[in-house]
Amino acid sequence: MDFTFTEEQQAATEAARAVFSGVAPDGVPSPALVPGAVAEDIDRPLWAGLAAGDLLSLTLSPEHGGAGLDPVALCLVLRESARVLARVPLLETCAVAMALQRYGDAGLVAELLPGVGRGELVLTVGASGRTGHDPAELAVTARREAPASNRLGKGLGDGPGNAPGDADGDAAGWVLDGVQSGVPWAQAADWIAIPAHTGEGRAVVALIRPTHDGVTLAEQVSTSGELFAEVRLDSVRIDSRALIDTVGAWEWLRALLITGTCALALGLGEAVLTMTSEYTGKREQFGFPVATFQSVAVQAADRYIDLRAMEVTLWQAAWRISTGAGGALPAEGDIAVAKIWASDGVRRVVQTAQHLHGGFGADTDYPLHRFHAWAKQIELSLGPAAAHEEALGDLLAAHLLS
Repeated sequence: MDFTFTEEQQAATEAARAVFSGVAPDGVPSPALVPGAVAEDIDRPLWAGLAAGDLLSLTLSPEHGGAGLDPVALCLVLRESARVLARVPLLETCAVAMALQRYGDAGLVAELLPGVGRGELVLTVGASGRTGHDPAELAVTARREAPASNRLGKGLGDGPGNAPGDADGDAAGWVLDGVQSGVPWAQAADWIAIPAHTGEGRAVVALIRPTHDGVTLAEQVSTSGELFAEVRLDSVRIDSRALIDTVGAWEWLRALLITGTCALALGLGEAVLTMTSEYTGKREQFGFPVATFQSVAVQAADRYIDLRAMEVTLWQAAWRISTGAGGALPAEGDIAVAKIWASDGVRRVVQTAQHLHGGFGADTDYPLHRFHAWAKQIELSLGPAAAHEEALGDLLAAHLLS
């Protein structure tokens, strides 16, 4: 068996390293020192650099100007982005674009995806629901509205970045009501993917603009100090083409988001362990580097084991999504295992780093505290370890114990 990455995947990693090499983790004010968000916008120069390096189009099909690579390649790039705390919605934009490409209306896909690849459009997704604890699709209702030509295309135009209206002028629309909390960089996004549920209990995904009639954004600030939003929908009418009602579409998008979050945890954890190794190798006590002390070495070794477990479970999950390969459990089982390791592992890595750095780790002139804040955000995003342990238990009961 060959576990090496393909040449295309390795090339994507190298391209990502080149783009992220000029990014400083402390390029914005410290979240510990500002009362609100650290910045009002994403890192636009970096976003342009990602587009110029063809990294935003990495997973798009060639017909839309992309390289046609798989989620494994995306996770490799996300891993590199987390090493420098890149302030861009790379995961959200690429994941929504891939879901659109896989399940969306052909006209909508042709209209939006080339602009995504060129960096002209920013996409995000509301995946936290009202509280972050309940399924996100239950926070918003979607009900079908009878065909009415005078409502078609409301909020959707024919200009750049706007989805087309129905060509026949007689398609049913949808009405959305509810709230999605903690939507990453919603204020900077051109389109927001909103999961919802229908009267039949099916999960659907709606694509809306932040300026759409009935959409209200309320500022929220993430643990990492980034500007998020509560997105409130009040009788928001959308064209039928802007809603994906294919069975399994939301579940696939959520699985990709969770797996991408695991990649972010791995990259961040690796960067933190490198910082800790360098610090303990230079810091001396009693005339010796503290890295030579057994207690320090054992703790660092334990965190290295955590990172290797995070890595192998990540690639297993990404491989299952990429290939659709079968197994004793559905792919959701591997994804749950990856998120359990990612959440617990990244927390242990930053806690050990703070301990081994001593008081120096809390110095706001040193970037470690930033990594700690981002690690906490990643740990809880899309469910903490306990939530995925419960999901894994349900899968085991349904597929093995039965």
